Amino acid sequence: MCEISSIYLTKKQARQFILAYQGLLPVRKLNGKKGILNYIKKVGCIQFDPLNKVGENPHLVLQSRIKNYRKQMLEELLYDERKLLDGWDKNQSIYSVEDWPFFSKYRKRAFQRYSNKKGVKEVLPAVRDLLHKKGPISSLDLDFDEIVDWSWAPTRVARAALDSMYSWGELIVHERIGTRKVYDFSKKHIPNKIISLGDPNETDDRYYDWHVKRRICSIGMIWPLSGSTAWLGIMGLKKKLLMDTIDRLLKRNEILALNVEEIKHPLYIPAEEKLLLKKAIDNKIQVSDQAALIAPLDNLLWDRKLIKELFDFEYVWEVYKPVQEREYGYYVLPVLYRDKLIARCEPICNNKKSELVIKKWWWEDGVVVTDEMKEALSKCMNKFQEYLNLDSICYSGKVLEGITHEEAHGGLTEKV
Repeated sequence: MCEISSIYLTKKQARQFILAYQGLLPVRKLNGKKGILNYIKKVGCIQFDPLNKVGENPHLVLQSRIKNYRKQMLEELLYDERKLLDGWDKNQSIYSVEDWPFFSKYRKRAFQRYSNKKGVKEVLPAVRDLLHKKGPISSLDLDFDEIVDWSWAPTRVARAALDSMYSWGELIVHERIGTRKVYDFSKKHIPNKIISLGDPNETDDRYYDWHVKRRICSIGMIWPLSGSTAWLGIMGLKKKLLMDTIDRLLKRNEILALNVEEIKHPLYIPAEEKLLLKKAIDNKIQVSDQAALIAPLDNLLWDRKLIKELFDFEYVWEVYKPVQEREYGYYVLPVLYRDKLIARCEPICNNKKSELVIKKWWWEDGVVVTDEMKEALSKCMNKFQEYLNLDSICYSGKVLEGITHEEAHGGLTEKV
């Protein structure tokens, strides 16, 4: 079993470590498409979700880290330059095309599960034939309208067939038109030197070593609770298997174990982050007066119980809750200021008026609003408006208790 670590951090030091690791301390310090590639290479993947209230989740993740981020940057990397892929890791995700070989086990399992599905296997030759003749297609290009039971819900055979071929790697997402996926043959877009490679993880132990380490890198600091949603997507992972894998990674000095005040479980970080760890312990991580809105499925929030422990901030994404059961709202984002999560807000795009509407705002208990905080929040909202390519911001009603929007200056000022 893992040895007890002698490395000790306060919660404040742990917060600053994970925020700095995530590129959120300071916010928006990375630049352009190179910054996007470097960030995704570091964390392995970012989570995709098609809901779009103020941009889909990947764009929300990147707008808080990339200076002057625009969604075209990510779309070009995905669908023009093919340096990134839509794929499955922690649920639907985006990761580097170079990681394609490492997901061989996923594709083999998908082929075994779906290739002989009744209704699907009968239409596969026709789907392939149309792809060869027409090029990239979506389910709208197929006339297979029979309904079949599928993993998420009953769906058209056309959609099930394309989704199956995508799952086992025969197809990739060529582009997205709104929420609709357009597919094409993988071999046409992934370099042969990558697509022809075998699985680098020849044994189960090597696979678990790779994926557990990858997931630790996805967040930067994680605890070994097998029930944590941070470990989703790692095939067959159970408590003993997780601890055995962590033991191997510790013995090879690929990860470090540390203790954080008032948390009974050890936490693990990538061994490559020794320098950042030392800065955190020595209280030398620079904390500036900056703010950012955080994506609901941001890597930072993958383990919300850990966030509750470190930040004293309890976050539940309430989009799937009935209206009467929501404590806050439909699409609510945490607000980061300096090294704390100080509030949450509900932003909405009013595209007819080209306006960002901040519909509601909730301060966390004990937050003391300062002039520096108001200035940082004002700059944050302006950056968010620019990312959405909207012309103005509207603060709806009494959005900020004790604060209102000063239209003349575009900032946040005290109510009088």
